[in-house]
Amino acid sequence: MSSGQRPVFVKVCGLTQERQIDWAVELGYDAVGIVVTPKSRRYCPPGRAVALAGYARGRIPVFAVALTYAETAEVAGHVDTVQIYESADVPNLALASAAPPERPEDLQYYFYDASAGSGVFADIPDWVADVPGRVVIAGGLDEHNVARVVEAFGPYGVDVSSSVETAPGVKSREKMAAFVAAARGIARDGG
Repeated sequence: MSSGQRPVFVKVCGLTQERQIDWAVELGYDAVGIVVTPKSRRYCPPGRAVALAGYARGRIPVFAVALTYAETAEVAGHVDTVQIYESADVPNLALASAAPPERPEDLQYYFYDASAGSGVFADIPDWVADVPGRVVIAGGLDEHNVARVVEAFGPYGVDVSSSVETAPGVKSREKMAAFVAAARGIARDGG
C-alpha cells in the first residue's frame, strides 16, 4: 500500500430498494452491492437488479454480488464491478474468498470474506494485511468491531450488510450511519 492517509472505502451490500441507495449516497458510502445469487435472503432478480443499478448510475458505484460468474450474466453489463466467490476472466472482478488470491494483480478488488455472506464474524488471519491491491474486509463487521479491524489490518476498505439491517434486505438508515461513521473514524494507509 502506498503512503498517505485517506478514509477507508466503505461498501454497503444487499440493497433491495431505491431509498437504500439514496441513504448510501447521503451517508457517504463509496459503493453499494446488489445480491444476484438466488441462494441469498437478499436476492434481487435480474430485472430488479438492473433497475437498481440504473437508479444508482452516476451517483455511486454498483457491485453485482453472487457466488458464481454465471449468476451475474444478466446484470454484469449494468454494474461497475462483479463480486463473486470464484476466479473468472473478467476485467471488473472483485474476488471474494477466505483464501489468499493467487493473482491479486488481476483483480479490481479482493474481498476477504470467511463468512460467505452469512454475516458471522471470525478472526481474520494475519496474511490479509500482506495482500497487495484493494483489499476489502467483509463478514460480520458492525459498528462495534469495524474500527478495530481497520486499525489492525489497514485494508483498502470494509463491507457491511446484515449488521445494518432490521431484517434481511431491509436496511436501517440509522445503522448505516453508525457503521460508516465508525469505519471512517480511523484513516488508513494506501490509495
